[in-house]
Amino acid sequence: MPKEYQNLIAGKWVAADSGERFDDVNPANTNDVVGSFPLAGRNEAQQAVAAAAAAFPDWRATPAPKRGKILLKAAQILENRAEQVAQDLTREEGKTLKEARGETLRAVEIFEYFGGEARRLFGDTVPSAMPNTLLFTQREPLGVVALITPWNFPIAIPAWKMAPALVCGNAVVIKPACLTPLTTLNLVQCLEEAGLPPGVLNLVTGPGSTVGDEMINHPSVRAVSFTGSDEVGTKLYSQVARRAVKCQCEMGGKNPIIVLEDADLEKATDFSIDGAFWSAGQKCTAASRAIVMEPILEDYTKLLVRKTERLVVGDGMEDATQVGPLVDQSQLDRVLGYIQVGIDEGAKLLTGGKRLSGPKYDRGLFVSPTIFGGVTPEMRIAQEEIFGPVLSVIAVKSFDEAIEVANGIKFGLSASIVTQNLARVFQYVNRIEAGQVHVNSTTAGAECHVPFGGVKGSSTGIREQGRVAIDFYTQLKTVYLHY
Repeated sequence: MPKEYQNLIAGKWVAADSGERFDDVNPANTNDVVGSFPLAGRNEAQQAVAAAAAAFPDWRATPAPKRGKILLKAAQILENRAEQVAQDLTREEGKTLKEARGETLRAVEIFEYFGGEARRLFGDTVPSAMPNTLLFTQREPLGVVALITPWNFPIAIPAWKMAPALVCGNAVVIKPACLTPLTTLNLVQCLEEAGLPPGVLNLVTGPGSTVGDEMINHPSVRAVSFTGSDEVGTKLYSQVARRAVKCQCEMGGKNPIIVLEDADLEKATDFSIDGAFWSAGQKCTAASRAIVMEPILEDYTKLLVRKTERLVVGDGMEDATQVGPLVDQSQLDRVLGYIQVGIDEGAKLLTGGKRLSGPKYDRGLFVSPTIFGGVTPEMRIAQEEIFGPVLSVIAVKSFDEAIEVANGIKFGLSASIVTQNLARVFQYVNRIEAGQVHVNSTTAGAECHVPFGGVKGSSTGIREQGRVAIDFYTQLKTVYLHY
């Protein structure tokens, strides 16, 4: 029997009112049930928001440095149990254990960073135009905030939402993705053990259509932070806007890696593979388009295919594995469907493109890393987010054409260029439509102390991470003090 887990509401671990549960399944071996979780609904979401609202006044009155110490203690607790948390992450999400360890330690860094920000929740003192007047601003928390997090980074993204929300003095209700609830629960337990007061942080597991909908529309919720698909995010943003509360949505990406004719092809192909295939391509910053200058196209493509065909696909718990499974059957069907779309559109399948079978793969959800050549910019596989291990190679004749193709999509999250030409680097930095801009590296990767987000259809609202995250989770009060 799998271990049964509960919701955290008002400091108590409780089951769903209905008594219904759902299984958390290992995508590398669908016979392996990682845990059983409450299938919560609107009642539990309402209870969690009420608990957060009740806890908010005392938490708001807690001095910010004391709030920060709780985050720092939680970071220590998480670091001490990082290996077990990483193993849970790999079992329920599928990414390699190496990647899971890195993500867990990134959550530690996020807690450490925002724990330090507790002493830097600055306002401004401003010269007044009136005599005998002290004019200043101060930051205040918003109240109850609702966090809705995705399955592909089940500890890093909850951490970078929870940490600034809590250190600013807000009370939190979080709904993790139903595919990866255990990793987020592990993070919540660290905060609970660090001394977070009951009700300040509440965890509810259940569908977005009920739990999530109730959270974002509840009148006591004063801000919503969402990470997920652009379809869901756009709809959510329009709902929240009607209540005139803060909302940030981190959504899709269709990220290019531009390879110019002077690029080091060994590095360019390594960057392309890292971006396209690590985490089985299931990240919003994945490289899904390689935009390559024609003079080097043949050499780049041959080397890329040769390296890709050497990648080891398998269970992320095995040390040799480089590419894990897709997260569930619907994601597998989506990726295989897009591969067929690429074939139907006339793109040339250079390698991969199949569901893997055999004793090593039959119980899991594995797709071979896939490369398409002969892709044109208007093809669906060059325009739409696939969210899987699929890379489309697009040939261009000039640098200007490369920038035009890179920008010719509805997304603008991340981009990379590989070149030794410094003038081209700065032209690219100035012209590329992306929030995360990389030079001579892969498209993925973000440090916790700088802003994260995109442009166009990739993001709305204030950026996440870094000091600007404080701007989202606080409001400014301007004070005119006449003496």
